Amino acid sequence: MTEPTRLDRLARGWRGPLLAALIALAAGLPGLLFTPVIDRDEPRFAQSAAQMLESGDFVDIDFQDALRAKKPVLVYWLQAASVELASSAPARQIWAYRIPSLLGAMLAAAACAWGAEALFGAGSGLIAGAILATSTLLLFDADLATADGVLAGAVTTSMAAFGRLYAASRGELKAGVRTKLLFWLGLALAILDKGPVGPLVALATGVALALWDRRAPWAKSLGWGWGLILVLAFVGPWAMAITVKTDGAFWTGAVGGDLAPKLLGGDDGHAFPPGYHTLLAVLLFFPATALLPAMRIESWRARASTGVRFALAWLVPSWVLFELLPNKLPHYVLPLYGALAWLASFALTRPPDRWSRWAGAGLSLAAGLGIAVLIAIAATLYGGPSTVAPATAAAVLAIAASVAAAAVALRRWGLPALAAAGVAGVAAHATAVAAALPSLSPVWTAQAIVDALQKTGLDPRGGLTPGPVTVVGFTEPSIVFLLGTDTVTSEDVGDAAEAIDEGRPAVVESAYDAAFQSELGQDKLKASPVAYVRGFDYANGHWRRLTIYRSDQPPQMDQTPP
Repeated sequence: MTEPTRLDRLARGWRGPLLAALIALAAGLPGLLFTPVIDRDEPRFAQSAAQMLESGDFVDIDFQDALRAKKPVLVYWLQAASVELASSAPARQIWAYRIPSLLGAMLAAAACAWGAEALFGAGSGLIAGAILATSTLLLFDADLATADGVLAGAVTTSMAAFGRLYAASRGELKAGVRTKLLFWLGLALAILDKGPVGPLVALATGVALALWDRRAPWAKSLGWGWGLILVLAFVGPWAMAITVKTDGAFWTGAVGGDLAPKLLGGDDGHAFPPGYHTLLAVLLFFPATALLPAMRIESWRARASTGVRFALAWLVPSWVLFELLPNKLPHYVLPLYGALAWLASFALTRPPDRWSRWAGAGLSLAAGLGIAVLIAIAATLYGGPSTVAPATAAAVLAIAASVAAAAVALRRWGLPALAAAGVAGVAAHATAVAAALPSLSPVWTAQAIVDALQKTGLDPRGGLTPGPVTVVGFTEPSIVFLLGTDTVTSEDVGDAAEAIDEGRPAVVESAYDAAFQSELGQDKLKASPVAYVRGFDYANGHWRRLTIYRSDQPPQMDQTPP
């Protein structure tokens, strides 16, 4: 690398982690602010957090009347706090629920830089943090109100501290109580956010290191006594409260209904063969994809060095485990991307062989072109005239990022090319999620329904019509989040007829329309269609046409005398 001394001076001490966190902030902010609510997981998390604020119950995790026995409570608490500080539950502004995810991504980038600084040097630490901060996978999870951004921050913090403790056990640096505290605190937050994932990664890393080194002196100095007490202090009170409140139903659902299907078979159609995460890494590690071939070769050559050995122990066992699990989603391996960033940054300090240079350049160009093609396909299928400019800009920026990253792989122009790749990659992501994606009107069916209700004066939140809205045939969680907790989603036309009888608006999907008209006739009810919405439900791949009906019945009023 060129000018390592200048970069080391820039990144020394707290400056490296801070700069990495600021890069993650700048990269993730556009998507947080401008991308509409994404089905399906995001509105489930956000709606459950909104219900905590509405009910004042911060123990139960509910989606409408159903117990949401999926993940522990941390992300819901954080979302509720961010909404309380920056917005309000009735406002239903999704950006406020995404703040914890962006903060988690910032923490992940900062922790990545902090850990790498001790093991590879300050300059390499900053580069590792920047690589993670600009990676496609971290940015997408930073833009979503789910548990994965927070998990990435917690696990990366814990593993960065673990790496420092491992190096200290080999006499290469000093690591005191603060480092041990961060290790256990990261684990506690990971457990409270997403259950066993954090401890699983740490355990796999520790076992790999012990087998590799044939000894584990670091294990004696982790602070097991007070560390486990700290974890129990964080996790125990809520765990006991939710057990008592649900009579154990939460754990039955979390283990039997959520975790077991993921371990034993493909859950919700997410079964893929081994190699899924490895192939996707070409796109999801972009724009640092160009460094993957050199990283693979150089890390094996330098496997005896402390930093590389720890990063490989962090990365490989857990990655293999995630590949072997039948159920796979792209974000499952996000807690391991910090190790990828460490090894990619390390590879930059080594003279690569000819194969690594050209393979990295080829992979980078293929990834950039692949992203550009995906953007073009989405714009062609679902966009309109307003989509052309932002989609073209995002595609061009993705290709530019891949060209700059290819130059890095070929060892041309050093740090300037690396910086250009990062800036272009972030700009491509920002343009795609903040401009191109929102302009794909047919994709945002739930938002289109809400807009049509407001335009026709049928949104109950405006106070001009009784509520709640009943939606038949479109049961995505996004419509509940956008219209409010009382929204009725159903596949029974009788519910829509009941809404009409009570003077409430009804939204009916075309496949149910004939049955709905028949139900109205049988019940001697009248309703007028006032708007139509046509959209593409990307959650299940179906085009939908929905009709919004206004009741012609006078709304039922409460006749009870005051």
